[in-house]
Amino acid sequence: MKILITGNLGYVGSELVKLLRKTYPEAELLGFDIGYFAKHITNKNTAPEMLLNAQHYGDVRQFPEKLLEGVDAVVQLAAISNDPIGNKFEKVTLDVNYEAVIDIAKKAKKMGVKKVVFASSCSVYGFAEEDARTEESSVNPLTAYARSKVFAERDLAPLADDKFMVTCLRFATACGMSDRLRLDLVLNDFVAGAVASGEINIMSDGSPWRPLINVRDMGRAIIWGIERKSSNGGNYLVINTGSNVWNYQVKELAQAIHGILPETRVSINKDAQPDKRSYKVSFDKFEKMAPGHLPVYDLRQSIKDLVTGLNAIGFSDQNYRQSRLIRLFVVNELLDGKIIDQNLALAK
Repeated sequence: MKILITGNLGYVGSELVKLLRKTYPEAELLGFDIGYFAKHITNKNTAPEMLLNAQHYGDVRQFPEKLLEGVDAVVQLAAISNDPIGNKFEKVTLDVNYEAVIDIAKKAKKMGVKKVVFASSCSVYGFAEEDARTEESSVNPLTAYARSKVFAERDLAPLADDKFMVTCLRFATACGMSDRLRLDLVLNDFVAGAVASGEINIMSDGSPWRPLINVRDMGRAIIWGIERKSSNGGNYLVINTGSNVWNYQVKELAQAIHGILPETRVSINKDAQPDKRSYKVSFDKFEKMAPGHLPVYDLRQSIKDLVTGLNAIGFSDQNYRQSRLIRLFVVNELLDGKIIDQNLALAK
């Protein structure tokens, strides 16, 4: 088996590569990444891309078709995966997260690739006061990032056929420790605050709902997408990916951390404007269709792993929201150093 992963040098990709190598020890694994976050490794071991057969560097907006020769499955992770970056670079977000995804999928189909697994997002639901969102619910994308996922899902659909299977995994919000940790995710941010300063500052009133999934369980779901047969969901599938027990209000996440680190002080901004992003999600379909690949990490374990991981790297930065563990900070640093241009492409 030959698998190519775009965006493998990111938060999710770094954990996925390790799981793919463990699951498919004889497979040929290829990575393709622009390298924004390549040097920001948050462990004391070797970089996970050492497990690949080859690491290719480049921009998905100019993806070389020849890399797809002999590839059986493509995992599309590469994305501008942060709302603040997406808000600042809306066109780039659509170009990378949507246009490039479709371009690579078309090239993959032309080159005889059998399967594409696309990392979509439950953020497509935006705001929903009613019952948990299902795959049949209407979408309400509120950000450039969410819109890019909706557009990509839509245009991937007509490409699927009996020889080209497409699986769009609408992931819950990622969390948990990674070899390339990012702290601009709600649970990771809260744990970082508790570890560094003994405080969790909730910017909202704490009431918004978020479904979460551990980054390592995202890898398990991607493997299911690689292995999925058309008899289980058809040639094209969009599926909410996570667990029903992982639907939490933001304040509940802080309370769970307080239960593990009881000295932590939790503050809630009761005067905050209502958060426009609040939704519960139903993962019933995923639980029925992927019983062997369901999440195995729970909230408590994910928090404990983050605490252990942060302590292992000596994390104590109370100003971490202005650090290299925040994606927008890294992008701005690359812009300031003229490593990338205003289109977030490598400067010439």
